Amino acid sequence: MPKKAAAKKTAQKPQIDVKALVVLKALDLAAEQGWETVALADIAREADISLAELSEIVDDKMDILVLFGRMIDRRVLDVIGQADPSISARDQLFDILMERYEILNDYRAGVLAILDSVKYDPKQVMFSAPYLCRSMAWMLEAAGIETGGIRGAARVAGLSAIYMKVLRTWKTDDSPDLAATMSALDKDLGRLEQVANSLGF
Repeated sequence: MPKKAAAKKTAQKPQIDVKALVVLKALDLAAEQGWETVALADIAREADISLAELSEIVDDKMDILVLFGRMIDRRVLDVIGQADPSISARDQLFDILMERYEILNDYRAGVLAILDSVKYDPKQVMFSAPYLCRSMAWMLEAAGIETGGIRGAARVAGLSAIYMKVLRTWKTDDSPDLAATMSALDKDLGRLEQVANSLGF
C-alpha cells in the first residue's frame, strides 16, 4: 500500500473514548455479576486494554464511578443548556433532576447493581459524597442558583439529600414515564423550597 494511502487510512480511523468505554464495560459487568465481584482486571479485559493502560485512567473502582458521574453531568448539562430566568428555580431543578433520572435509565441494570452493593459497603457512600455534592452543584448552576458561600453549601447539601432520597424511588419505578419518581421529586423539592424560604435562602 502506498505510504500516502496508509497515512490517510490511519488518519480516518475512528477515535475511541477509552474512559467512556471503561465506564460502560464496568456497568455491563456490574449488571451481570454484581459490582462487588467486579475486578479491575475484568474491566480491562472487557475494554480490551491492558491493566497498565487502565491504571493510567483510574486508581480504583471508585474512580470509575466518579467518571460515570461526570458522564451523567455532561449529558444533563448538554441537554439543559443555559438557565432560563423566565422559569422558576424549582421548576428548572425539577426538569434538570428528571433529566438526570431519565439518563440513568439508559444504564439502569448496572446502576441498580452498584446501588445494591453500596448497602453492604457503607464506606462507598462516604467516599462518594464529595463527588455527589459536586454534581449537585453543577445541577444548581444549570438552574441559575448560586452555589458559593455558606448559603450555596446549604443548597448543595439539601439538593444532594433530595437526589439520594428520590433515587430510592427511582430504583423501584419501572414505569415508562417515571411517574412515581416525578411525584416524589416534586414533593421533596416543594419541601426544600419551603425550608429555603423560611431560612432566607
